[in-house]
Amino acid sequence: MKAYQMLLTGSAAGLLNGLFGAGGGMVTVPMLGRAGLPAERAHATSIAIILPLSVLSSLLYLSFGHIHFQAAFPYLPMGVLGAAAGGWLLPRIRTRWLHRIFGVLVLYAAGRLFLQ
Repeated sequence: MKAYQMLLTGSAAGLLNGLFGAGGGMVTVPMLGRAGLPAERAHATSIAIILPLSVLSSLLYLSFGHIHFQAAFPYLPMGVLGAAAGGWLLPRIRTRWLHRIFGVLVLYAAGRLFLQ
């Protein structure tokens, strides 16, 4: 991947994460794939990229008083279990199905946003 592509992808991932949460994966996964990473590694690497971006965004949102912890806590236990399940499943899913699942999720998210 060329330097300007990395800069553009990193900037887009950071901006999307700051605006929408972890939306940077929609940018980083395809770009990492174009850089030659297999699908499983692209998805896992995307999470590693998004983690520090999410921490920074969270700290900024916290400093502005935009985080409502009481609303977040009920989602955390199952979110943690879901993350563990996803990390366990990723290397066990065929690449073809991984692409399809990711594509369906992106289309679903786009449709929901478009219809709101």
